[in-house]
Amino acid sequence: MKRGGRALKLFLGVAIVAFGLVRYFGSQEENPYTGRTQAISLSTEEEIAIGLQNAPIMADQHGGLHPDQQLQDFVAQVGKKLVDNTIAQETPYPYEFHLLRDPKTVNAFALPGGQIFITYALMERLETEDQLAGILGHEIGHVVGRHAAERIAQSELANTVATGAQVGADAGILASQLGQTVLLKNGRGDELESDDLGVKFMLEAGYDPEAMIAVMQILKAASGRQHVPEFQSSHPDPENRIQKIKEAIEKYRGN
Repeated sequence: MKRGGRALKLFLGVAIVAFGLVRYFGSQEENPYTGRTQAISLSTEEEIAIGLQNAPIMADQHGGLHPDQQLQDFVAQVGKKLVDNTIAQETPYPYEFHLLRDPKTVNAFALPGGQIFITYALMERLETEDQLAGILGHEIGHVVGRHAAERIAQSELANTVATGAQVGADAGILASQLGQTVLLKNGRGDELESDDLGVKFMLEAGYDPEAMIAVMQILKAASGRQHVPEFQSSHPDPENRIQKIKEAIEKYRGN
């Protein structure tokens, strides 16, 4: 390829990367519920629509909803108590709590917009209502923290940078690697922020936040069995989170 052609490709690649960075940093805003500045490319209405659209898909992947209506109502009751007594009630999200039939996958997760799930495999390992509140409070924290919307903005940046990599060769490849590093770095921060918010929500709703430590121990014990819990594979190691949870308990009880 002629030198002029290579220079043009490099210029286009750098221009694409620059466009992605300008768009990403131009979408920075302060989360009114956490005070943290984050890049968000979705409106709250779009978050809710994405959650509602994907909720049936996620349920199907875990065997559908659990047929025991009494258990479903119990999960919804605990979730509602957490929402009604915390800052979550001030958010625009229509929170809904679902118990999934899945008897093998130890997991809990939240979709953007307030759709929150826990599998029966995790539910049956819990011993108290407070432990359930710890899990649901953590997932509510993901919604309040707008973590899914933040990850979508980061993915858009990474995709734009990857396009620049394809067009601009080496310079774009370096930038693409930077984008992947940013995505990986933010995952742990999301989980720790949700643990922190979960402790706060539990105290405000009248639950014992020490139960969240017990949840971490339950997850750690489950990981030693044949079925490695998906919750642990997508979250930091439970043992590593316990100290931060203890610090959050001390902080919010002191307040």
